[in-house]
Amino acid sequence: MFRNSISHVILVFLIAAGICTDASTQTLYERKNVIIDLGVLDKRPIQLVDPFIDWDSAWTKAQSLLSNLTLEDKVDVVTGIGWAVGPCIGNIKAKPDIGFQGLCLQDSPTGVRFADLVSAFPAAINVGATFDKLLMFRQGLLMGREERGKGVQVTLGPCVNIMRAPEGGRAWEAYGPDPVLASFAAQLTIQGIQSQGVIATVKHFVLNEQEHKRTAQSSQVGQRALYEVYLRPFKASVDAGVGAVMCSYNLVNGTYACENPALYKILKDELGFRGFVMTDWWAAHSGAPTANAGVDMMMPGSATIATTESFWGPNLVSDVKNGAVPETRLDDMVTRILATWIKFSQDDGFPEVNFHSFSPSLGKHVDVQAHHKVYIREVGAASAVLVKNNRTLPLSLSNATYKTIAVIGEDAFGPSNGLNSCADHGCVDGTVAQGWGSGTTYFPYIVAPVDGIKAKADPHNLSVVSTSSASLAPSIATMADIAIVFVFANSGEEYITVDRNDLHLWHDGDALVKSVADVQKTIVVIHSPGPVLVPWIHHPNITAVVFAGMPGQETGNAIADVMFGDVNPSGRLPYTVAASPNDYPAHVERDASEAHYTEGILVDYRWFEARNITPVFPYGHGLSYTTFAYSNLTVKPPSAERKSYRVSVNVTNTGTRAGHEVVQLYLALPMWTCQAEGCAKELRDFNRVHVRPNQTVTVTMHLYKDDLAMWDVGRGRWVVAQGVYEVFVGASSADVRARGKFAL
Repeated sequence: MFRNSISHVILVFLIAAGICTDASTQTLYERKNVIIDLGVLDKRPIQLVDPFIDWDSAWTKAQSLLSNLTLEDKVDVVTGIGWAVGPCIGNIKAKPDIGFQGLCLQDSPTGVRFADLVSAFPAAINVGATFDKLLMFRQGLLMGREERGKGVQVTLGPCVNIMRAPEGGRAWEAYGPDPVLASFAAQLTIQGIQSQGVIATVKHFVLNEQEHKRTAQSSQVGQRALYEVYLRPFKASVDAGVGAVMCSYNLVNGTYACENPALYKILKDELGFRGFVMTDWWAAHSGAPTANAGVDMMMPGSATIATTESFWGPNLVSDVKNGAVPETRLDDMVTRILATWIKFSQDDGFPEVNFHSFSPSLGKHVDVQAHHKVYIREVGAASAVLVKNNRTLPLSLSNATYKTIAVIGEDAFGPSNGLNSCADHGCVDGTVAQGWGSGTTYFPYIVAPVDGIKAKADPHNLSVVSTSSASLAPSIATMADIAIVFVFANSGEEYITVDRNDLHLWHDGDALVKSVADVQKTIVVIHSPGPVLVPWIHHPNITAVVFAGMPGQETGNAIADVMFGDVNPSGRLPYTVAASPNDYPAHVERDASEAHYTEGILVDYRWFEARNITPVFPYGHGLSYTTFAYSNLTVKPPSAERKSYRVSVNVTNTGTRAGHEVVQLYLALPMWTCQAEGCAKELRDFNRVHVRPNQTVTVTMHLYKDDLAMWDVGRGRWVVAQGVYEVFVGASSADVRARGKFAL
């Protein structure tokens, strides 16, 4: 996991800065036997996709350019030119004397924001729901192609903030509450993006888990939770070679994240990050303290959206001249930016920007979509999570069981006011295929669910009746043989309407579901940024339920592929669906000046297990149109050739349809490592495999040193505990099919 050593100086620094706050548990592990350096085990390897020059060479070349830059030039390289000044949402001025063309920085994690002729990709929460490592990489690769095609040099994603609070507004932009799923997804997405020569930006560093009071609230977190949960995806991103990191708006243990030197000691010194750190837009609160803390680039340059004045710019020139910021610090800032630009060969024929975020008519209208809609449709279907099915799905096109299908709900239809009618999708107008805010992308088109269903039904002479009206829903339902009700919740970024108020469906969705189910057999499809409450789940007429997330432009085709059996569903919940909001360990702190992470490492399903709370649907749950059996689990110890524990299990398709099974590996550390709040197993790996009927495949996963390690607060370092480790392999966090153990 993280490097196995941290100097005493850094540890003292962290304590002084407020990062180490677990004083009550600092001696817990000192009373137990731990293995500081387990040499027989390797760290989890990463197969880097990196066709470019190495970082050392890029740094050397960047340093050679410094002598050709004046002090004012250097400050230009680290300071954005301002909001709505250039074509991109963030712009760095060119320096022709050194061949530097400047930089275009642009959202979003779903595609190129504010651009025409681009694709609207599935949200990250959907990518996480696939539990498919290849699809994670392909999402990054195809987005990287489109970003490069538009001239974007730095894309502002992926987002890896943890879904600590299920109502979190930007949860849809990330991968859910589990840090291991987020780590795999981030690594693979980053490698896909950067394989195209586009610099990826992992964000928001760190502990930006809600939108309420995001610029004023302090996230108060203990050291073990910080390292094991919230920093873990950032560490994984650094290991994957990410080029940029974005610091967040919030405070961390009392100090703004963008001027918190303890965080950058961790990021740059301990984790070995070689790229540059930028502020989130207007997240800086000072000049010299922000630079001295470790931030390398200020975005968008101006101090606020309402001014052209900057904390840096001419003020940074003065700070360097008067010694408030050492010029060596400025040189490091510039070197990091130029080295990253060089590292990804952007100094050699990178396309010019051909769109304009603020004046679209100035764009050159370059179409970069290619055939990406095929992938978008595939992920939309692969991320659909079938959570309940009483032999209703798949719907048959070849028999007369259902001659007429009712499609009901405003979420089943396309926008009534035209595509992209609301800025950053900050309204509800038709089906929800993205959230809102800076993470959005213009839809080139959108296939509404009702249209996707009709496209399947019409050639087979099946009738589709439909309505978006809740009052007409029961009567329309009675005209059909089965009803499909589309309901939704939505959320997004602070500047629109912050986090979700609660976990209920929007626009009286629960009442709509019940009114239809009272008169007809009903399938429910939910588009949402995260978990919702499902109080109607046991209604006898509700025979199937699908969580569809936010699937992007092909949403209607993707759900129809699953409904009619062209795709056997394999999506898995990347979060827990609870019976009550009170079952979750944390919620959005709406009015407090501090958010206390008192649940520690027990986020989401870990809390449910530790507290013996039964959810409606557990983390990792998802049904298929076939069935799978697990057998012959083996756990083989490390060897001289293979420095990992090898966990293998046989998976047999015992049904009649081919399908994908998502095999999940969880690990429980020795009991004595539990924190006061309780103990739970934790996801460590997963593998999505295709299995034909009656076929048996062997699925092999590995446990490395970083999978066994825990953060020892007393020692201020990663250690491996002595004791018995339990291995759990299954189809969800609660559906364990095989168990094993080993001792250290």
